[in-house]
Amino acid sequence: MRTEKDDKLKQDALHYHESGRKGKIEVIPTKSHSTQRDLALAYSPGVAEPCLAIEQNPDDAYRYTTKGNLVAVISNGTAVLGLGDIGPLASKPVMEGKGLLFKIFADIDVFDIEIDEKDPEKFIQTVKAISPTFGGINLEDIKAPEAFEIERRLKEELDIPVMHDDQHGTAIISAAALINALELADKKIDEVKFVVNGAGAAAIACTHLYVALGAMPENILMCDSKGVINHRRNDLNEEKLPFVRQTDLNTLEEAMKNSDVFIGLSKADVVSEEMLLSMNSNPIVFAMANPVPEISYEKAVETRKDVIMATGRSDYPNQVNNVLGFPFIFRGALDVQSTKINEEMKLAAVHALANLAKEPVPEMVNMAYNAGNLSFGKEYIIPKPFDNRLITRVSMAVAKAAIKSGVAKNPISNWEAYEEELLNRMSSDQKLIRLLQNRAKQDPKTVVFSNAAEYNVLKAAQIVNDEGIAKPILLGNKAKVEEIKKQFDIILDVPIIDPKSPESEEHVNRLAELLWKKRQRKGMTLYNAKRFLTNRDYFGSMMVEAGEADAFLTGSTRSYASSLKPALEVIGAAPNAGRVAGLMLMLTKKGPLFFADTTINDNPTAKDLAKIARMTEYVVKGMGIQPITAMLSFENFAARTETSKKVSEAVSILHKSFPDMVVDGEIQPDFALNEDLIQKTFPFSKLNGKRANVLIFPNLASGNLSYKILRGIENSQIIGPILMGMNKPVHILQMRSSIEEIVNLATIAVLDAQQRKK
Repeated sequence: MRTEKDDKLKQDALHYHESGRKGKIEVIPTKSHSTQRDLALAYSPGVAEPCLAIEQNPDDAYRYTTKGNLVAVISNGTAVLGLGDIGPLASKPVMEGKGLLFKIFADIDVFDIEIDEKDPEKFIQTVKAISPTFGGINLEDIKAPEAFEIERRLKEELDIPVMHDDQHGTAIISAAALINALELADKKIDEVKFVVNGAGAAAIACTHLYVALGAMPENILMCDSKGVINHRRNDLNEEKLPFVRQTDLNTLEEAMKNSDVFIGLSKADVVSEEMLLSMNSNPIVFAMANPVPEISYEKAVETRKDVIMATGRSDYPNQVNNVLGFPFIFRGALDVQSTKINEEMKLAAVHALANLAKEPVPEMVNMAYNAGNLSFGKEYIIPKPFDNRLITRVSMAVAKAAIKSGVAKNPISNWEAYEEELLNRMSSDQKLIRLLQNRAKQDPKTVVFSNAAEYNVLKAAQIVNDEGIAKPILLGNKAKVEEIKKQFDIILDVPIIDPKSPESEEHVNRLAELLWKKRQRKGMTLYNAKRFLTNRDYFGSMMVEAGEADAFLTGSTRSYASSLKPALEVIGAAPNAGRVAGLMLMLTKKGPLFFADTTINDNPTAKDLAKIARMTEYVVKGMGIQPITAMLSFENFAARTETSKKVSEAVSILHKSFPDMVVDGEIQPDFALNEDLIQKTFPFSKLNGKRANVLIFPNLASGNLSYKILRGIENSQIIGPILMGMNKPVHILQMRSSIEEIVNLATIAVLDAQQRKK
């Protein structure tokens, strides 16, 4: 039975896919194409030269075309997620989604190919016919048992990497988790008894990989929907035959007794408390059915305190998530021009993942999961998907295994340079928003949204509520808000307050009394306080000041200055800040860039600039990013003009008072953003050849204009303005902010409130 939540998800998902440019992926030129000469080189007559070169040496395709960074995600739509056989065309959104994951996690380009063919032989021939285009092939959502034959044949008959991720992705991630779980349980893989429930493509691939790691086949009982695969069964396909055991056990319940490891790739709620209790001490339970596991995490840990548990869900510890594997496995395979993904490469990925979980966790990952201090143990046996180290550890391990096993046509010799290349690929990924939102979800705060009758504000409030980022309270005319909700089918059941309505009179009077007491010696009368409190900016600010909400989000329909004034009067600057400033975060292809001050201080003094730089450093570190701060001017280390002298003085203050701060200037932005220029031209700089990610501007005009120019020409996400230096969390939107920008700033407001409570 569909719920209201299901209907809302359906509406949002359809809108997400159709809004703007249709679908989720696009093709973007990588070479200049603005002149006639460019076009002559890109196409006729110049294109003939790489064609002839490739004819002479086919491997030159990796040199002159996209082949070396292009993967085909191929399906016939016969086993799509939990939807079954829905056909190739209906599977396309899933394949596009897989392409998106390849790109954002490992910078791999993808063409999704949906083939209208169920006959395995014809499907194989079709894939073989198009394979010259690609550097690798990811098979997806093809039903068993045909999937086994299709993958086997393509691996044998093609000279590029082929992997069916539904099988091997789950196998690799769960195998890494298994290694670490066995270590924690103090058990040996060749001694433990396994029960595998489910005998589909993923379960069979998992079991084969566990055997490759050292599990003894005679210690493995596999169950399908009809029970234990034993010697009395005569209904088994070829793929199940290797798992036939001489046993009188018939049911899953019987198989579970005195077992050590349960691997579930079947369906929900098939494991009872009694079955879990029948397992040996320190049982390992990987209940990977999605979205509902074979036994719930809560029930398992309540039943057995000694259980080591993993699921396929992101809301519990130890998620077996294929995104930990396939992007980085293909990345390593492509980069050495591997002819296949073999067992050595899979095992290398397994051990790289297992080992990474034992290393100290970066602060950004801890912050993303609000985990305090993740460390190797029962609730952390595999890395988190947001861990940026995955691309280097797994990709490099896979590449090395490909070279060692003799399947790499382009071996890597300089591993330090390769590691740097992988890290540079990550800089184009916009993981930061996902990290911040994930962190906000760990402890969502109450955020008051002003201007709730605006569609963008209302839709953003719905998103943060649905995603669990924040708990919205809406300010606006109730009738208008309800009208917008009805008009756009926005389902959002949260408080709506209209300060101007008679029903809010008592609330207004109560907050007005507090405001009057706060400002009665600054010329405010009780009458004026009540009048001001009918203004949404005063009302929302007072809700935060009075502790009725954790943060306030306003702006959108008014000028920045008019929205800032009530916040300053009601909440004011933090005593230890002494200065309020605005910070913009732009997510660029080369990583995040922070701009300050962009909204408030017209012509700050040197001391003001130093304070702004320090506040910015605090905010940036709070996001888990190491700030590298450039104090900008229009000349480099010259200080000939008043502006540059002011900046130079600010730098001197910072160097003297905060010697550990990575900051320097006065410097021009093109130098600050180019590590080679800095190193070659100014080797004495405290930036030490590092590209700045924090830019402090000498005045409001330069800061505001610079980020708005970039915003206009760069297709990048914007977060901000982040209001720094306030005594409590208040943030002011730009006029006519997009839904995405409102969601982003609401996320920052939640993180701001979280950090203050700590």
